[in-house]
Amino acid sequence: MKVIPAIDLIDGASVRLSQGDYDEKIMMPKTPQEAVAYYSQFAQVGRIHVVDLMGALEQEVREQNVIAELKQLTDLSLQIGGGLRDEATLDAYDELGIDYFILGSRAIQDLAWLKEMVAKYPGRIFVGMDARGEELYVNGWTEASGWQMDDYLAAIEPLDLAGIIYTDIARDGMEQGPNVERTGQLQASTRHKVVASGGVRGQVDLTALEAVGVSEAIVGKAAQSDEFWEGLE
Repeated sequence: MKVIPAIDLIDGASVRLSQGDYDEKIMMPKTPQEAVAYYSQFAQVGRIHVVDLMGALEQEVREQNVIAELKQLTDLSLQIGGGLRDEATLDAYDELGIDYFILGSRAIQDLAWLKEMVAKYPGRIFVGMDARGEELYVNGWTEASGWQMDDYLAAIEPLDLAGIIYTDIARDGMEQGPNVERTGQLQASTRHKVVASGGVRGQVDLTALEAVGVSEAIVGKAAQSDEFWEGLE
């Protein structure tokens, strides 16, 4: 089971939101730079997940300079999300050496554009599926997209993606455990790798996800504690 630690950025600082609420911002104990150094020491870490939260909300990149700095601090791959709405942004991140791109809002609202980006960057794009119940949400989780998860999953099944990142918004930042059942159902219904995101607390949650066929999980707040890593197999 691969752990993908998350760093969520606002104004260059590492923060966490509860259920995507920008008014419920909590500062993390480690700076983004400290977190990258910390996570890079663990064998279980496959990549590091970095999200430009204001970029997601305002629909344009805000943290490119910080992300460029973080890339220089680790040999691990980075997957970047938040505000990736046009080809020029992906090209700019590609020039910085960013390994994977997470496309959410525009990828859901504009399938033709997603197909163009996947053709240009095959195997390097994760699609972010952020849901309340079965409804996919966009624009920093503030708007319903009109897509149901299963319908959208079927639409992107033929594409050469790096994978799908599924977040149950109700679980994110709440430390109540991931939506194991729904994550497993998604993995069983697609050839794409499904990465669990939101609510992972420790080994018990990782074991539960692995049991339903999920091989990777994004971990936010919990990954900043020594106890989380000491508890891993």
